[in-house]
Amino acid sequence: MAEPMLHPEVMRKAEDELLEVVGADNVVEEYHSHKLPYLKAVVKETLRLHPPAPVLLPRCPVQSCTVAGFTIPKGAKVFLNAWAMQRDSQLWENPNKFEPEKFLGDAKDLDFSGKEFHYIPFGSGRRICAGLRLGERMLMYTLSTFLHMFHWNVPDDQIPDTEEKFGIVLEKSTPLIAIPTPRFNNLKFYE
Repeated sequence: MAEPMLHPEVMRKAEDELLEVVGADNVVEEYHSHKLPYLKAVVKETLRLHPPAPVLLPRCPVQSCTVAGFTIPKGAKVFLNAWAMQRDSQLWENPNKFEPEKFLGDAKDLDFSGKEFHYIPFGSGRRICAGLRLGERMLMYTLSTFLHMFHWNVPDDQIPDTEEKFGIVLEKSTPLIAIPTPRFNNLKFYE
């Protein structure tokens, strides 16, 4: 929520897309998700910049191998820094800037499967997050519902930020305080 709130043009585009696809007289349903490419791009870009687990679970090669000129001995613990990989300036234009349009252009086919190592917010291979599909669906559904039903603002004395506390999982260093205001006059949506 913090990234779209910091980028009002992104919030407006997502709200406009939701209004066009879902309409003002309907609530979001799961089947709407595949018709929301911009919102999906917002989710993907957020997970690129803020992966849930910045350092993936360790891997251990079963035999010694060489990767990019470095020898990795059998049994060594290898940690993958997903946070750094997804901000690599050789692979991403403006790697530290929140731009959902990245996932509408060249990167539109990137998914959460972990096949492309410059985008692995849920890991890769045999140790990919077991909750990947549920997480993907619930995140899209929850975010689309929040953005469709409400306008979001912060208190006057607050400025949202995206600073993080580093740990096993990333969490915001300052909790986001957001005030919802109903977007529609039809009160049955809010019962």
